[in-house]
Amino acid sequence: MISVPIRDMSGAECGTYQFDPAAIAAGINRQLLHDVVVMYHANRRVGEVQTKSRGMVAGSTRKLFRQKGTGRARAGAIRTPVRKGGGHAFGKKPRDYYYRLPKKAVQRATRMALLSKFQDSQAVVLKSWECSEPKTKVIAGLLTKLGLQGETVLLATEGVNQNVYKSARNIAGIEVMPGADLNAYSLLRRKHLVITVGEMDRLVGRA
Repeated sequence: MISVPIRDMSGAECGTYQFDPAAIAAGINRQLLHDVVVMYHANRRVGEVQTKSRGMVAGSTRKLFRQKGTGRARAGAIRTPVRKGGGHAFGKKPRDYYYRLPKKAVQRATRMALLSKFQDSQAVVLKSWECSEPKTKVIAGLLTKLGLQGETVLLATEGVNQNVYKSARNIAGIEVMPGADLNAYSLLRRKHLVITVGEMDRLVGRA
C-alpha cells in the first residue's frame, strides 16, 4: 500500500490517502514509457521544412561549354548542386512524422507515469481546489507552502477548472490539465504532480 498525506490549500495535512499501487499499474516498464514519449515528441514535429532541388532553382538548362577540347573539367547545367546557387542534391521535402502506438499501450504508460510520481515522492494529493476566482497569488501561495516554488509542476483538476487555469498560467513551469486528459508525456515532463482526492478516486476505481 502507498500512503500519502492529504493537503489543503493552506498546505496543512488533513488526512491520509492510501491506495494499492496495483490499482493503477502492475509495475513500471521504462521501455514502454520511452516509446510513448518518443511518439508524443514525433507527433509534435511540424515537418514543413523544404529546400529547392536543382529543378526548382532559377537558371538555364543549357550546357555551360562543350564537353571536350577546352582543357577544363566537363560541366553540365549551372543549376548543378556542386556550383554556387545550384539546387540541393537531396532536397528536403515536407514530411508527416505522425504515428500512433496501440491505445492500450498508451493508456498503460500513462498509469505507469502516474505511479512513478508516487514512488519517487513527487506527487501531492490535494483535498480540493478552493479557488473561487482567478488569482495568481492563490496558486503561488499554495506552491510555496507545498515547497514547490521554482519547480516544474503539473496541476491536475477535476474537469476543466478555469479559475485554476487562469490563476496558474502566469507562473513559469506550471501546467494545468484536467485529470481525464493526463498522459505519460505531460506527467514525465513536469517534475511534480498535484492531484485532487476526487481525481485519484476516479483513477484507482473508487468513484
